[in-house]
Amino acid sequence: MGMDEVVRQLRMAIHDAQVAFDCIGLGEIERAHECMITAKAAMDAAETVLRHGLERFALSDLAGEGAKVMAAMAD
Repeated sequence: MGMDEVVRQLRMAIHDAQVAFDCIGLGEIERAHECMITAKAAMDAAETVLRHGLERFALSDLAGEGAKVMAAMAD
């Protein structure tokens, strides 16, 4: 259903946002800007996959798939 891809993209966005934050603290503003762009791209990709899932599947099915993905990550 794609929830694994949603989670993967969100994790990439979190990582890139953290790198951007760290770069700002180090004074590497251009690199921070690049990381912010890639974080936004990952967020946009996650939203696109989720939106398509919402159009194709019942909300309860997506929620169940999301729970399975998150549980698998915890193992």
